[in-house]
Amino acid sequence: MRFHCYLSRNGTGLSIAIFFEWVTEVLEGKNSKKDFHYYPLPDSKPHPFQSIFLSLEFKKLNMIKTIDTSQVTPAESIQYLQNAVAPRPIALVSTVDNQGNVNLSPFSFYNVFSSNPPILVFSPSRRVRNTTTKHTLENIEEVRECVINTVSYDIVHQSSLSSTEYEKGVNEFQKAGLTEVPSMKVSPPRVKESKASFECKVRDLIHLGDGGGAGTLVVCEVLMIHVDESVLNERGLIDTRKIDLVGRMGESWYTHSNGDSLFEIPKPLATKGIGVDALPDEIRLSKVFTGNDLAMLGNVEILSGDFFKNDEDTHRHAKDLLKDGDVEGAWSILRK
Repeated sequence: MRFHCYLSRNGTGLSIAIFFEWVTEVLEGKNSKKDFHYYPLPDSKPHPFQSIFLSLEFKKLNMIKTIDTSQVTPAESIQYLQNAVAPRPIALVSTVDNQGNVNLSPFSFYNVFSSNPPILVFSPSRRVRNTTTKHTLENIEEVRECVINTVSYDIVHQSSLSSTEYEKGVNEFQKAGLTEVPSMKVSPPRVKESKASFECKVRDLIHLGDGGGAGTLVVCEVLMIHVDESVLNERGLIDTRKIDLVGRMGESWYTHSNGDSLFEIPKPLATKGIGVDALPDEIRLSKVFTGNDLAMLGNVEILSGDFFKNDEDTHRHAKDLLKDGDVEGAWSILRK
């Protein structure tokens, strides 16, 4: 929309209404400053708002889209859920039916929920298009055991291939070129190429609905853990950088947990950080620091010093140190 405004000295009331309608649309990103055309009448002097029109600068508002899940289809809601709840770990699950036929399929509705007892939960969803269930769930209803295998970057394409909807009875190990290894306490085999595998007995199945997209929580108690020694550190524990896991995003996207995507944040468990609210006003109200910056500065147990620098150059220097994780260095230059 373009606003064409013809005003005289007495057109103030009209100009205010048009002005604020225009400003609202600029803030919403529907118009820009150049879309306002001001035409004073021949007998009029420059309008008092003309200088405002020409000098204003705007930042687009962070508009919020709100979705009532009862008013959208499962196919629409899953787009928001999968893209916003991410990255998600991938469970490459092997099962068998009561005839011993092996199935392998990946699931990203998955996580660890308890360490004592050790519990993993994943959720096969009904197909949205026809509400049918996955072979994995059908197998578990017959044989309440499974093996949950991790997915590292070196087998992510094989894992994805195993998600193909082959006919029941087809062995996805063979289709994906993965190797079966006999398990020790359960019937389904584990994946040799996975860096870690969890033999599980299924403690419970919690059905969440019977419509398309409805999930079933498969509650698995871990009986045995197998870990490739190549991903262990000197203490015999899994090294996050070596296991090289991938995560599921929305649509066809994945993420790779390696390189620059990995970073450490000290956990405030042994000591209590002072918190953002306890930071000096010179720091807390800075125009330079973000919320993340303030949280790093607030994650110290004791704040020493009574006076702190309030100039933006110093704050920018401190911000650069925070980017490198040097909280102590940042505080040292902020103190007067």
